[in-house]
Amino acid sequence: MSANHPNNVEKDKLIQELGYDDHFHEHHHGDKYQTNFLTTYIFSQDHKIIARQFLITGIFWAIIGAAMSIIFRLQLGFPDADMAWLRPILGHWITINDAGIGRLDPEFYYALVTMHGTIIVFFVLTAGLSGTFSNLLIPLQIGARDMASPFLNMLSYWFFFMSSVVMFYSLFISTGPFSGGWTAYPPLSALPQASIGSGAGMTLWTVSLVLFVVSVLLGGMNYITTILNLRTKGMSMWRMPLTIWAFLVTAILGLLSFPVLASGFFLLLFDRSLGTSFYLSDIFINGQALDRIGGSPILYQHIFWFLGHPEVYIIILPAMGIVSEVLSVHARKPIFGYRAMVYSILAIAFLSFIVWAHHMFMSGVNPFISNFFVVFTLIIAVPSAVKVFNWISTLYGGNIRLNTPMLFCIGFVSMFISGGLTGIFLGNSAIDIQQHDTYFVVAHFHIVMGVAAFFGMFAGVYNWFPKMFGRFMNETLGKIHFWISMIGAYAVFGPMHYIGMAGVPRRYYRFDSFDAFKDFDDLNKFITIAAIVTFFGQILFVVNFFWSMYRGRKMTEQNPYGSNSLEWTTPIDAGHGNWPEKIPTVQRWAYDYGKDDKEFIQQHVPLQEGEEPSSH
Repeated sequence: MSANHPNNVEKDKLIQELGYDDHFHEHHHGDKYQTNFLTTYIFSQDHKIIARQFLITGIFWAIIGAAMSIIFRLQLGFPDADMAWLRPILGHWITINDAGIGRLDPEFYYALVTMHGTIIVFFVLTAGLSGTFSNLLIPLQIGARDMASPFLNMLSYWFFFMSSVVMFYSLFISTGPFSGGWTAYPPLSALPQASIGSGAGMTLWTVSLVLFVVSVLLGGMNYITTILNLRTKGMSMWRMPLTIWAFLVTAILGLLSFPVLASGFFLLLFDRSLGTSFYLSDIFINGQALDRIGGSPILYQHIFWFLGHPEVYIIILPAMGIVSEVLSVHARKPIFGYRAMVYSILAIAFLSFIVWAHHMFMSGVNPFISNFFVVFTLIIAVPSAVKVFNWISTLYGGNIRLNTPMLFCIGFVSMFISGGLTGIFLGNSAIDIQQHDTYFVVAHFHIVMGVAAFFGMFAGVYNWFPKMFGRFMNETLGKIHFWISMIGAYAVFGPMHYIGMAGVPRRYYRFDSFDAFKDFDDLNKFITIAAIVTFFGQILFVVNFFWSMYRGRKMTEQNPYGSNSLEWTTPIDAGHGNWPEKIPTVQRWAYDYGKDDKEFIQQHVPLQEGEEPSSH
């Protein structure tokens, strides 16, 4: 097609009219390519629809993962209770004794613990959080019509969906899902005969997570390429909202760490299927020696935790970005220390790669090497503390709106402080050896990367729900949801710290055979009841979410929160391409609140004559 062809002339004319939209593609304008229901809502290449798909799939998995935790908490809190009423749901995993009393099968108890961890860490807090908000906000906040490759973006979701299907299927096979713990340490994971769940359940678990890694890589490449190449005119790196910085660094972390995990899984599959011995050596089963020599399960631990520790920040960094943005908007103040926040994100990301071995203090690591990891583990508290200080400074003196998104932001800061403080204990090898594999560890990581990340996600959902669905979530139900979650989280995990310090180990089926732990029976009951109440508080969120999609208060103004960032310059019902005409040119940073007697100034508003750009 020649340069003078009418189509090229028209395209050049449009690009000239748009001026700064150098990445124009015909399919990014309007809904011309969306011709039916399937291409609009199922196999959509619109980043906003894909964000909804990630979110709703994540909600589905959150319900499954949380329900599993309630079942095994019932076992821990009330080990002698009759659980026959669960037999219609769990089938033969509830065994009925001669007295007609139903008991949870011990093997299935471990499967529930394993699947709960896997689902919440990977499917909810990684895909549900990062997949939703990276997809929704990156093009909208940097001024792009879509991701760099909408097709690969769509594939990213569908690989995640296929991963979900494989994992879901493993719940229904006769031998049950994998039961060797979400970290899948060999030899339980490497030998199909090690346990019932180590058979087909483990194979499906591995296949599912390899598909998941593919999804993460496709998404991550798209996020990075989009942020670096498709920013609108004027959107320099130092004018990007902190959400975008967080998503960019998270994507880089994922690209560098998840392939290592995938390679570890492939070696695991070789050990399981081809008779290799990467992770196995000197194994005896029922007194019989297996022909597996030369490998080391410690190698797997190194590989797993090389992903595992950055994974903590792959989960928490997007939540940090969301909280920074939402907190500033609803405090009506510029974010305090913008550049310090960016440098903190970069420092956390760098340090996250050189502290993985603090998860292995109990595996025989040389004490001299342990000291190295202790020092760097404790140093990572410095940029984390900078972020906390800046969030609190942003709130100080602000005209705070105590709406649901802001409440969850404050809750996030509270949880991050609490979990961070207990992390200092576990970063020290001398204390970690005492607390290892106790409920203290469980409480620590649930607070800091579980509850805190959930709070960041809730803040984002409540805040950007109007952008996704054109309606608001119910505010009263949202506040009830927050208070149940806030009080419930401390009620569940506060006592866990205590019993952990007393030495109560994790992953045990019941404790009544141990005289030393019988004193904690009442505390275990309390934790279980608190967990059940908190679970039903989350059901309230689910009801509010789906009810508000169709019956919530309609969004009638383009920028209901008075926010500065570009997503609020798109139409209420923005089609594919986001802006029907020109993409706004960015003139200033994202946090001009309370400047020149104006409550807020959006990023595309030009500087007035004599106005100095905000210093940050």
